[in-house]
Amino acid sequence: MPATRSIEVLATAADLFHAAAEEFVRLARTAIGAQGRFTVALAGGSTPKALYSLLASNYADFVWNRVFLFFGDERHVPPTDADSNYRMVEESLLGKIKPAIPAENVFRVAAENPDAAVAAADYEAQLRRFFEIKPGEFPRFDLILLGMGPDGHTASLFPDSAALEEQSRLVVANWVAKFNTHRITFTFPVLNRAAEVMFMVSGGDKGDMVHQVLEGKNTPPLPSQRVQPSDGRLLWMLDEAAAAKLAR
Repeated sequence: MPATRSIEVLATAADLFHAAAEEFVRLARTAIGAQGRFTVALAGGSTPKALYSLLASNYADFVWNRVFLFFGDERHVPPTDADSNYRMVEESLLGKIKPAIPAENVFRVAAENPDAAVAAADYEAQLRRFFEIKPGEFPRFDLILLGMGPDGHTASLFPDSAALEEQSRLVVANWVAKFNTHRITFTFPVLNRAAEVMFMVSGGDKGDMVHQVLEGKNTPPLPSQRVQPSDGRLLWMLDEAAAAKLAR
């Protein structure tokens, strides 16, 4: 267990969303106070969507012009597609905040590019420019939000996929055989450089995998087990249903 890992169990999914929103805003205020900006990589999925909707409704008057939004992964679809993570964030958060987050603060993946590898390389170039990092360096996000799939994947780092072994690139086009498509995703070196990584997992259907990831000894490790920030905090936020199989 990494020394920096924390697990918080909330009674209900609604309690989870509220606690995650409070943590998001707490980190944002700290980062803005220290460096004038808050950098966060967003996740797709239903649990993050509920968080974004709550942020839009409860924190609409936040200093959103100091927040810079990125995407930890994206489907290889145009931004108008129903499966697009960007579209989900646009509908649940960006389109609801007034005044709006400045367009230049939102860094989406140009996943409409027919060549997923080019889209990944372009997004990596955006990260390098924004964070002003040199070859061999990795960006340090204030917060990276993650979910976990029923197979233990996180972002678009799936079991047995090539991106699991990537150690030098920031963003890759990862072929996911079971979906017969590429996914564009951050790599582990980026995830593990963050100041804080927050997993949000909700629902009883995730209970067995939560137990496997947090308490199991898997060889090779599941993708979610490989997220261990080297100089940061790892926070797992679960509702009671998701945490039901943990030894507590």
